[in-house]
Amino acid sequence: MLERRIADWDNAYTNGANIAGGDRWPAAWVEPSQSFRDTLSAAERAQLDIVYGDRPRNRLDLFLPEGKPKGLVVFVHGGYWMALDKSYWSHLAKGSIDSGYAVAMPSYTLCPEVRIGDIVREVGAAIDKAAALVEGPIMLTGHSAGGHLVSRMVAAASPLAPEVQHRIRHVVSLSGVHDLRPLINTGMNKTLHIDEAEALAESPALLRPVDNVRITCWVGGGERAEFLRQNALLANIWTGLGAATATVVEPDRHHFSVIDGLADKDHALTRTLLG
Repeated sequence: MLERRIADWDNAYTNGANIAGGDRWPAAWVEPSQSFRDTLSAAERAQLDIVYGDRPRNRLDLFLPEGKPKGLVVFVHGGYWMALDKSYWSHLAKGSIDSGYAVAMPSYTLCPEVRIGDIVREVGAAIDKAAALVEGPIMLTGHSAGGHLVSRMVAAASPLAPEVQHRIRHVVSLSGVHDLRPLINTGMNKTLHIDEAEALAESPALLRPVDNVRITCWVGGGERAEFLRQNALLANIWTGLGAATATVVEPDRHHFSVIDGLADKDHALTRTLLG
């Protein structure tokens, strides 16, 4: 019998130091994202820094396809709720844009200025704002902390307006953290300030899905064991609560490369998101 117990919680949730050349990221995303924004801005298909709330980081970018959008994709960034912003990820809109969909990418206020529950409500407001600008079905996707946030949008006590929630066709959580309780044990919690009450209230895996949820939990095969476990966890629990779920472990992908498929309309990740 093989027993497993985590002794070093910080290492369990550390990505860059456990990836060969991991110090390349997030800087590796800056140039392609800027280039993508410049290209779409020149084509008058980028609406940048749309205000959706009162705080300084309550801004979203909206990228438009040629012609009328078939619907809306919203990508929510990661960074453990305490780092980064929308500007690092713009190039990942390309696969959906080339498939005929509009893509919204919000920033949100970071911990410790706010709590994770506050971020959940900000992301809900951002999605409501984007939904008012683009008609049709809505697909949500997010990476790491962003995977948590998009999953939380279709869990009990969702902050989304009911009419927006009813338009959601699919959610894809990429390397999502779906149970916040383990993070209480990490050094990051000096910034995040997660307590047991917030973990219980804001962990999708501890909440019921809303009706008619369709969610795919997608992770890289080369990721930390905790991300593989967190990925399987949500799909496992929500299957038992009536949601339509799928689990994908993409071979030869680590925590930073697992999102790359979103930039390619023919990649299985983009096809799954939009399918």
